[in-house]
Amino acid sequence: MNIYSKYFSKYKFPFLSAVFCVASEAICDLLTPTLMSNIINMGIGQGQISKVYYWGALMLMVTFFGACFAVARNILASRVSQRMGADLRYDLFEKIIYFSEQSVDKIESGSLITRMTNDTAQVTLFVNGIMRIFMKAPITCVGSIVLASLLNFRLSLIIYSIVAVVAILIIISMKLSYPRYSMLQKAMDKVNSVVQEYLIGVRLVKAFGTYEQESDKFEDANSNLMQKGISAQMIITLISPLMTLAVGIGTIVVIYAGSRLFVINLANPGDITAFTVYMAQILMSLIMITNIFNTFVRTKASTARIKEVFDCEGDFAGGGEIKEIKGDIEFENVTFAYPSGSGVPAVKDLSFSVKSGESLAIIGPTGSGKSTIAWLLLRFYDVNRGRILIDGNDIRDLSIDSVRRNIAIVPQNPMLFSGTVAENIRWGNKNATDEMVQQAAEMAQADFIGRMQDGFESFLGSAGVNISGGQKQRISIARGILKNSPVLILDDATSALDAITEAKVRDNLIDKTRKQTVIIITQRCGTAMFADRILVMDNGEKAGFGTHDQLLRDCEVYRDIYKTQIEGSREV
Repeated sequence: MNIYSKYFSKYKFPFLSAVFCVASEAICDLLTPTLMSNIINMGIGQGQISKVYYWGALMLMVTFFGACFAVARNILASRVSQRMGADLRYDLFEKIIYFSEQSVDKIESGSLITRMTNDTAQVTLFVNGIMRIFMKAPITCVGSIVLASLLNFRLSLIIYSIVAVVAILIIISMKLSYPRYSMLQKAMDKVNSVVQEYLIGVRLVKAFGTYEQESDKFEDANSNLMQKGISAQMIITLISPLMTLAVGIGTIVVIYAGSRLFVINLANPGDITAFTVYMAQILMSLIMITNIFNTFVRTKASTARIKEVFDCEGDFAGGGEIKEIKGDIEFENVTFAYPSGSGVPAVKDLSFSVKSGESLAIIGPTGSGKSTIAWLLLRFYDVNRGRILIDGNDIRDLSIDSVRRNIAIVPQNPMLFSGTVAENIRWGNKNATDEMVQQAAEMAQADFIGRMQDGFESFLGSAGVNISGGQKQRISIARGILKNSPVLILDDATSALDAITEAKVRDNLIDKTRKQTVIIITQRCGTAMFADRILVMDNGEKAGFGTHDQLLRDCEVYRDIYKTQIEGSREV
């Protein structure tokens, strides 16, 4: 669990203070049976009431100090464990924010949520337990054995036998529990993923009426979680009674053997009484130790899952800083295949260039590699061969922040966040004034905002569930415009807009006075034909590059798209 070393270092003083309180409390508990033995042997046995008062008062004082130490360690344990849990969740979230696309593909979002909630809660519980009872159990167990041995070595041999039996049971419990708890966490991942998928696609489920299929899917995941939970709990359910039985038998044997030793003057009544108390303490300690190991097993499984997140590859680090770029973009013989894909290149030997201030439209059939060009330009992935240049600089030589700070993207599926309309638009530029937000909305033809009840202060639900698809796209476009970066990428960002609205948005974006390099990824020939240059993609390869007129003359793929979309619509 070396991933927690920095947290223990951070909270070393309160942690050690809690350990001191736990040890002191354990010592106080251990002294109680011995003091009770003295009350019986030296006071009651000898008929001296003064010694009963003396040892009784001492016993009360030790109990009082033990209670004080218990309160102190509880307070310390709660504060430290919760703060450590908060730090761990923050570090996990910060790591996830900087996940590379390969890492995003590796661990699904439902599992990440489980790791940030359930797994960190398990770690928090374990840390709290260490500071509250986990330290106390072994101290009490060992101390009880030692003090019992000092009282009467012959009777202590029974305790040694019981402890050996319980130790074997604990080892068996650990070996059987770990794989079961690992499977339990994975089953919990599956439940979260099913619920998350339903919530994301709730409208689609309603539209198709597939409630029964979704219910069956959840039932399968939920039943699997239940079975895994029963399997994991079954071990401790069987082991704990066996431990209690072993210690109970040991207590009976102690009383029987003690009575035989008392007859031959080898044991005092106080010693036998203290022994039964020590046996009870040992029983409680052994049960706590079993719980410790079972909690440790669960925490070990959670730690492995948390470590997997920390070990995931982050965004490409390093590279030189560049404050502002002009917007010259060039692809030189670029080939790229998705790491977790089939291995077939999504882009093959691609070369093209666009100058600062020009507009480039990328068009082609579905799956031709259009969006991949945007992901490579933003360095979500690095190319396998070739290179991508921005203002003559290989983007692999530039820092991620430098590249993305100068590029704005309006994605194919607009993602809005819970908050006001203004907050969602201002996401592109947090320092933008209200006037700048309104101007961006006007350029995006988002005039519907003024008709909303609270205008720009109208509240949007998560993912913009309370507005239409076209309205989402226009808010998303306004966000990209507001960033005012040298390069603007629209990845099929106007697919939900009507032709008139799209034309107005397109004219605003390709306005030469803006001096912005605009890349429009589209499947509409009517949108692409107005760009300065058009890149035609087909099956990951460049099928054509040039102006609309040039491509009509020289590119068969583009000509087919034009005939289907433009000439075909005229015939209708």
